[in-house]
Amino acid sequence: MDAANVFEKKEYSDDLVKKVTYLKTDGLTADTYYFKANQVLDYHRHPAGDQVFFVHEGTGNFYLDDDGEETIKLVAGCVVLAPKNVWHKIVAETEMVVSQATVQPAGVEQRG
Repeated sequence: MDAANVFEKKEYSDDLVKKVTYLKTDGLTADTYYFKANQVLDYHRHPAGDQVFFVHEGTGNFYLDDDGEETIKLVAGCVVLAPKNVWHKIVAETEMVVSQATVQPAGVEQRG
């Protein structure tokens, strides 16, 4: 298997946060999100799996809502955890490159 470089496929979409999947197995997925300034990866949760995010560049905010919203400032080099079954979202302030790894099968639910 070849190694993936998240900066080689760096591209943005005007409509939605661009997502590129680099790894997908029965037990793990790894994706990278390419945010334009002010784009949002809206509230969702994974009922059966933890998810960890790695910020490569840019700034934004990470929100967790487990019966009370918590905000964590995102900057290059930080790592944040979205525990299983906890609502979370990311809001970009600047262009951002953020990778994630999620235990599978995690499932996904969007907040209505």
